[in-house]
Amino acid sequence: MDHQTPDCVCSHKTKVRDEKEYADLIHRLNRIEGQIRGIRGMVERNAYCTDILTQVAAASAALNGFTKMLLANHIKTCVAQDIRDGKDETIDELVSTLQRLMK
Repeated sequence: MDHQTPDCVCSHKTKVRDEKEYADLIHRLNRIEGQIRGIRGMVERNAYCTDILTQVAAASAALNGFTKMLLANHIKTCVAQDIRDGKDETIDELVSTLQRLMK
């Protein structure tokens, strides 16, 4: 990732995902992207605020669903494997990640 900001918390690690996980994540992101484009269209068409807010809530829920899926996959694969390999620093990384998610 070449577009870093000073606040970037990216670890620059990578993960090879199986085809199903990859497809599920991309599918969810495509739906979220469509929802965001729809919200933009509503603003451009001067839609009623409550209608836009309803769609924002739906997009937010979809993004939370994506986050939950990605986090669960991360814990089941990366974190579990690192713990088995004796890499205890992964626990600290997970705690830090959860703290950022819960802000």
